[in-house]
Amino acid sequence: MNSLYIASIGMNNQQLNIDVISNNLANINTPGYKRSEINFKDLYYQDIVVGKDKSIRVGLGSKVDGINRVFTQGTLNETGNVLDLAIDGEGFFRILLQDGGFGYTRDGSFRIDGEGNVVTVEGYKLEPPLNIDQAFSELTVSGDGTVSIMPYDSGEQVDVGRITLVRFTNPSGLASMSGNIYTETVASGAPQEDNGDGTAGNIRQGFIEGANINVIEEMVNMIVAQRAYEINSKAIKASDEMMGITNNIKQ
Repeated sequence: MNSLYIASIGMNNQQLNIDVISNNLANINTPGYKRSEINFKDLYYQDIVVGKDKSIRVGLGSKVDGINRVFTQGTLNETGNVLDLAIDGEGFFRILLQDGGFGYTRDGSFRIDGEGNVVTVEGYKLEPPLNIDQAFSELTVSGDGTVSIMPYDSGEQVDVGRITLVRFTNPSGLASMSGNIYTETVASGAPQEDNGDGTAGNIRQGFIEGANINVIEEMVNMIVAQRAYEINSKAIKASDEMMGITNNIKQ
């Protein structure tokens, strides 16, 4: 009976759906986190003959088509920290990974390491690198990414570099890594640098972008997935009972 196969697939799909929703809720306080959503599509159809020169098509269930990231803007939360930077727009910070490749992130929680490099919380350097190797009383990051400091031994601001944002034609095609980092793929397209014209967004100093998660929406999705899982399990039970009736008739 195809119903057993179809319902079991449905249960597996809804279990994966719950996993995705749980991951979203677990990252509700992760800076710059982008929620994931699962997409389904129907499987192939079977032609069943029901009469002379007549047949009907019956579906054989569904399958997971993919899990996509939704890159809508999260809420910008003010922190007052001069190295907390949020992107108001669709851009990404580019960082240098340990293997020499590039990663991309929306998490703008930056620090200055012992060598004066501006790095992420996990120690990845910005790309192009930004080094502040002198003591300062004030640090300013403008909307276009220009970084200026007020050295202690000078009464004038000095530009020390610029944070370059990049954007992608299809950010949903980026590959997810741990640490809120994404990497380029064929589906995402090549990164396009913002030359200060604001095409990738503007930087807001003293702010951190929150996760773009709506708790109520996620809870509703969880209830729907739970009910779908339950209904599929009842379909398996009903099919099993029907098979039992058929066996008893044969006896």
